[in-house]
Amino acid sequence: MTENVSAEQLQLFIERVETLNESIKGLQDDRKDTFAEMRSQGFDVPTVKSIIKLRALEKHQRDEMDALLETYRNALGLH
Repeated sequence: MTENVSAEQLQLFIERVETLNESIKGLQDDRKDTFAEMRSQGFDVPTVKSIIKLRALEKHQRDEMDALLETYRNALGLH
């Protein structure tokens, strides 16, 4: 009996993961379409992706990154 319950539980977990995988695929397709739409409207997608990454950071993390970037730019003479 325990083997059947475990098999049933396993089947349910597998089906849940498969459903999640389908949802993820759909979201990835939507994301790709959104970037394509941005590109067609004249936006620079790599720059937009950089902004999205920056928005995910907390302000102190962005400030640290900006300070380090400025230090490196100055060291290389990229004013």
